Amino acid sequence: MGEHSGGRGRPGGPGRRAVVLGGAAAALGVGGLLSRETLERWWWQHSGAEVERVEGEVDHPGAEWVPASTANYRRANRPRDYAIDRVVVHMPEATYAITLQVFQDPSHGASTHYVVRSADGHVAQLARELDVAYHAGNFAFNERSIGIEHEGWADDPAYLTDAMYESSARLVAGICARYEIPIDREHILGHNEVPDVVRICPGPHWDWDRYLDLVRREADRGR
Repeated sequence: MGEHSGGRGRPGGPGRRAVVLGGAAAALGVGGLLSRETLERWWWQHSGAEVERVEGEVDHPGAEWVPASTANYRRANRPRDYAIDRVVVHMPEATYAITLQVFQDPSHGASTHYVVRSADGHVAQLARELDVAYHAGNFAFNERSIGIEHEGWADDPAYLTDAMYESSARLVAGICARYEIPIDREHILGHNEVPDVVRICPGPHWDWDRYLDLVRREADRGR
């Protein structure tokens, strides 16, 4: 399940927003027309964070809109604000219903974009893809990736049903098509592979070869 540490902490290097603001301030020079405070306000006004939203609108056809608490993700306008080039596969160590409940709790401090149910592959969308969900435990990966939780426990392969694999593969194929993400293990990875994160999910029973084959098959069907 999403990590608290991934929400608001920032890694050593500057983010795109800091670079843009710093560069603008430097270009204006000391005594320039715009102060950094003004630039801060400008960024949030024009970054797309306030882009118009349609209540209940989803990015994946057939997904059910089950919104996470707004405390557990950050509004943005990806990929304009931040490029999306990764998909992170999670397993929450919980049932589908409990996973949704946890991400709707504002005190949790984490969320994800999607949750896939084991029994039938039903997909819930909790945050829009344009927004930054706090799921990866790594600030930079949160900004660049889409997170998908899969109902179950890492040590219990019984939850890895055909329906869940196939539904998740359709979901990921659509994401990869939208953002031109290569279908490979560098760009589709487990939470345990995110830098500076100590996790085991999606666990040793997750069949990566089968999963990527399914994603590629769905991608071919969509062409």
